[in-house]
Amino acid sequence: MTITAAPVHRAAPVETVEPRRRPPLHRWLYGPPDQARWVRPSLWALLVVAAFLYFWGLTRNGWANDFYAAAVQSGTKSWKALLFGSLDPGNSITVDKPPAAMWVMALSGRLLGFSSFSMLLPEALMGVASVALVYAAVRRWSGPAAGLLAGSALALTPVAALMFRFNNPDALLVFLLVAAAYCTVRATEKGSGRWLALAGVAVGFAFLAKLMQAFLVLPALGLVFLVAAPITLRKRIGKLLGACVAMVISGGWFVALVALWPSASRPYIGGSTNNSLLELALGYNGLGRVLGGEGNGGGGGGGGGTMFGGSTGITRLFGDSFGTEISWMLPAALIGLVAGLWFTRRTPRTGRTRAGLILWGGWLLVTGIVFSFMQGTIHPYYMIALAPAAAALVGMSVIELWRGRSNLSARVVLGAMLAATGVWNYVLLDRTPDWYPALRWIVLVGSILVAAVLIVGAHALGRFTVIVAAAGLLFGFAGSAAYTIDTVATVHTGSIPTSGPSSGQGFGGGPGGGGGAHKPSGTTGSSMPGNAPSGTSQSGNAPSDTASSGTSTGANSTQTQQSGGQGGGFGEGTDNNTALQQLMKNSTNYRWAAAAIGSQSAGSLELSTGASVMAIGGFTGSDNSPTLAQFEQYVADGDIHYFIAGGHGGPGGDSGVASQITTWVEQHYTATTVGGTTVYDLTKPIS
Repeated sequence: MTITAAPVHRAAPVETVEPRRRPPLHRWLYGPPDQARWVRPSLWALLVVAAFLYFWGLTRNGWANDFYAAAVQSGTKSWKALLFGSLDPGNSITVDKPPAAMWVMALSGRLLGFSSFSMLLPEALMGVASVALVYAAVRRWSGPAAGLLAGSALALTPVAALMFRFNNPDALLVFLLVAAAYCTVRATEKGSGRWLALAGVAVGFAFLAKLMQAFLVLPALGLVFLVAAPITLRKRIGKLLGACVAMVISGGWFVALVALWPSASRPYIGGSTNNSLLELALGYNGLGRVLGGEGNGGGGGGGGGTMFGGSTGITRLFGDSFGTEISWMLPAALIGLVAGLWFTRRTPRTGRTRAGLILWGGWLLVTGIVFSFMQGTIHPYYMIALAPAAAALVGMSVIELWRGRSNLSARVVLGAMLAATGVWNYVLLDRTPDWYPALRWIVLVGSILVAAVLIVGAHALGRFTVIVAAAGLLFGFAGSAAYTIDTVATVHTGSIPTSGPSSGQGFGGGPGGGGGAHKPSGTTGSSMPGNAPSGTSQSGNAPSDTASSGTSTGANSTQTQQSGGQGGGFGEGTDNNTALQQLMKNSTNYRWAAAAIGSQSAGSLELSTGASVMAIGGFTGSDNSPTLAQFEQYVADGDIHYFIAGGHGGPGGDSGVASQITTWVEQHYTATTVGGTTVYDLTKPIS
């Protein structure tokens, strides 16, 4: 008997309809199908605005900071100078920072040809990228609206617009720290050791941009992963240790390279006391900045005036020095941080909103406290390090509170944030009373009125919801945006640039001079003796961390591809002294066309002539480079053609080795005058 199986009746297959795929260009413009269509166009609009702010009239700043510009120029001429960040192609001495920022700008110069544009191009690109990364990091945990608001807040922060158009190392520092924060966000989501290691690598390279300042974000990055990563505590600790190893390797390789490289065949490490990059990191540019001491005065107790931060204390970030750089949205950020931590106090350990508050709030608080109380050298533009955290906190807290506006407590906090912003922006705008005086009243009254409407009826506005929300953003950002636009439209040069309309708070009367009273935008304060050519801004020609003020002018004058100012005290100045310039240009076959006291003098000469100039004594004129014996040997070997008298270093300079060399030259060579500048021909001794 054969048993056959009964036929199996199967249901007819159901046709599945796959979601229609967007064409590649459509996806690029509007994002994936599951994303709201307004998100991607809004992001593109934000990036276009940021690019406009950072690229518009980029070359009006000329060489910006002559000190770093000279190092960039040297890096385009010598690979060794590029590697070590030498001030001169002859590789006598480096700038007072590690060379990472010089690498980026010098490589751009090698690719495009050295110019103001090629030097500042990477800075502007890093600014746009930083805005995009802040958006991406905030968006992952708080949504696209919060990301867009955070990115907008960063783009409209005056000090960000200043430094993403300038050649100090701060642009690279901030870009790498924001990249580290984004990687930490990705790492925390799934407990990824790979993403956390990438965050460590970013911080390590940030160390090579500005040394120990990069480490101020470490408590926040480590804490958010330790608290919120969805893995066991043992694994969290292990992956944090792995990220620390990655950070040490990515930052420490260059320190080891400098230590192992024979000191006789590399440039002296500028700013150090013993030709050591590690000593520079731990001393002058490390604990010296926090604790003060020799070479790091100016901060504590208000010494040095507003260009050095003014008096230390909890209100320092809101004072005359730092207030208009960064504090426009600090009240809102701090209120939002406190309220956010309270509202999320009962959320699970891995809650994303609280994790975001820990990340950005920890960044803001640790960096802000250190800046507020550090006793050593600090300048207003340092505040760019606070900008990403403040912007992210504003974006997160405003959107989270807006989502909970049906709750009275959320509306009260939201209204308080806007009202506090309006009141504080009024105070900041009143510091330049002659600059658009009506703006401060518009911001004050508008913010308070909209805040009242938000508290009373934000949950029941109906079709007027969008109008009120837009008005709140308009009044909240108005003061900061106005200062940012003025910053972009103004020429900024020198070693200590400040954003917004000029308030005369720098060293207007020369080195060490006190800051003046408020003055309207369009005026210029010189940081060096002498008068700049009409229609140009004067440059301090000093490194970023010294007692020479940067300058700004509202005039839209044509910038030349030369130093912006007075050449460090050389007679009538290198910009005007065509005879001296020609002398340098005719000596390019020497390792150093000339030697001059201080990096201010040497950098200015290099930029105006393209020649290699030795900076005796580094910036302050007291670095032990070169020693008298080394200088005598260089002269005997025919490496140096001229000695230029009249240059000087920073405060307390012109001492030690610089004085010894000057005396030796005066005793053995005959002085001549070239265009008002005293010059010694080192190939023709008196005997």
